[in-house]
Amino acid sequence: MGLFKRNPFGHILFIKKWLIRIFGFISHRRYRGFNELQIEGSEIIKKLPDTNVLFISNHQTYFADVTAMFHVFNASLSGREDSIKNVWYMWNPKLNIYYVAAKETMRAGLLPRIMAYAGAITVERTWRAKGQDVTEKKDVNPNDTENIKIALADGWVITFPQGTTKSFKPVRKGTAHIIKQHRPIVVPIVIDGFRRSFCKKGLYMKKKGILQSLVIKEPLAIDYDNDSIDEIVEMVEFAIEQHPSFLKVIPLEELQEQEELNKKRQWEY
Repeated sequence: MGLFKRNPFGHILFIKKWLIRIFGFISHRRYRGFNELQIEGSEIIKKLPDTNVLFISNHQTYFADVTAMFHVFNASLSGREDSIKNVWYMWNPKLNIYYVAAKETMRAGLLPRIMAYAGAITVERTWRAKGQDVTEKKDVNPNDTENIKIALADGWVITFPQGTTKSFKPVRKGTAHIIKQHRPIVVPIVIDGFRRSFCKKGLYMKKKGILQSLVIKEPLAIDYDNDSIDEIVEMVEFAIEQHPSFLKVIPLEELQEQEELNKKRQWEY
């Protein structure tokens, strides 16, 4: 690899590699030490092609979720199964992993700007601004979808199709349009425990001894020609366990109790 070789977005791969190494070594004990990350299905990672793979996941924090995925992906590619033991797998990381993130989030401070260099595809959110839902929806920036297309052509893309860290919010149809148009292999991931472990941004720990989980599922069987956008949306909601029907199996009292706990644990900014 040439010292100044760049990826399709102009990022120097040598710098990107060192950023991933540094963040990987710094963050490792958050998932194996202070808290434990329980992993299932990581053997699927090794079977995937090098490009045109789209990971879809529910979302609990801005940065801790995607950081955990970087750990699990690279550990799996280094031969570890359902384990991130020994962080040296981060010494030679996969450099064509990208993640979709809100432009306003990645511009909110120096650290997010640095982290963006490690693989962020920043998009202009059309449904939320400054943490609030907006009533006047903006037009989708065509450059955003073009950048996701470029990233898929170069490697793997992680996206959070609900577009928010709140549970059981509707999946955005933009994800279904990307799936139908670019026909990636779609791999669902379901995470849990991150909301209890980290602050909302996922930069600071708020509780130790939490068991976090990350489950990688088999790729979705999608009929790209015949499945409608609404059918793909519903398929995604079920795959990441965010379909409204999942609420029916959770007692109301438990939901209310969890909501009160989350309020008490919420950090203010």
